[in-house]
Amino acid sequence: MAQQRRKDAARLHGVIVAAFGRHYEVATADGRLQCTTRGKKNTFACGDEVDVLPGSDGQGVIEHLQPRRNLLWRSDAFREKLIAANLSHVAIVVATEPGFSDLLISRCIAAAESQEITPLIVLNKADLSDRLDAARAQLAPFRALGYEVIELSALAGAEALRTRLAGTHAILVGQSGMGKSTLTNALIPEANAATREISTALDTGKHTTTFARLYPLSGDLTRDGWLIDSPGLQAFGLAHLTAASLAESFVEFRAFLGHCRFRDCRHEAEPGCALLTAVESGTIDRRRFEHFRTIRAEIAEAKRLNPGW
Repeated sequence: MAQQRRKDAARLHGVIVAAFGRHYEVATADGRLQCTTRGKKNTFACGDEVDVLPGSDGQGVIEHLQPRRNLLWRSDAFREKLIAANLSHVAIVVATEPGFSDLLISRCIAAAESQEITPLIVLNKADLSDRLDAARAQLAPFRALGYEVIELSALAGAEALRTRLAGTHAILVGQSGMGKSTLTNALIPEANAATREISTALDTGKHTTTFARLYPLSGDLTRDGWLIDSPGLQAFGLAHLTAASLAESFVEFRAFLGHCRFRDCRHEAEPGCALLTAVESGTIDRRRFEHFRTIRAEIAEAKRLNPGW
């Protein structure tokens, strides 16, 4: 009993600021510790608040996970990837070049909405005026839904985003090559995040960030907020969502859900479907409705392949 009390007294509260495999960097009041876990499963994410037992030479062991306010993660039929925890905002970074996927934006927004995290969209490389109108047109359906779009050029600074994120707990997500690491450097110069040139031949970026890392937005993690830079995404599966929770995550659907003629309506071709009627009238953007159907089909296939979902 006395040994347990000494052990409890030695524990430090901290925040995971980097996650790579089963190893984590944890910021505590006494400094940063390189930590492992007692279990074999990777169950922690950047932004998690944890209790750690410090050892020697800056090492430690994560002993307890504090309750999360939310968790951003992606999954397919057989794998899941924890991205970040305890977020207030998800900043989805796109750019005028290379080309970006509006379907991936819908996936990220759905993941955020399902966890009650505020999404916003950052359009980088807005100084490339010859491509700006096309990018704006692609983002128009999201603007119409009320999602905030911030236009900037990370190379010229990111003051608009810095002001917007002050005091938040945010993460930058997006495809490779969108300039997330450059944006991180603009917001937090001391981050020194690695950057590389875009692979123009493939119209995509080379992965520059291999693991998520959390940076304080100013001097104090708890007072001034923080920002997570994450690896580039080419896929964002949502196999952990149900069809119903996916529909709820499309904010424009909410006013129509529960108003179809049939209670078990699949919103395919059923008569009296409130969603289809809204699509035909233009109240729901047709492209967004296609995104919903695509993601829902993937979720159904994942559950067929792995009934454990």
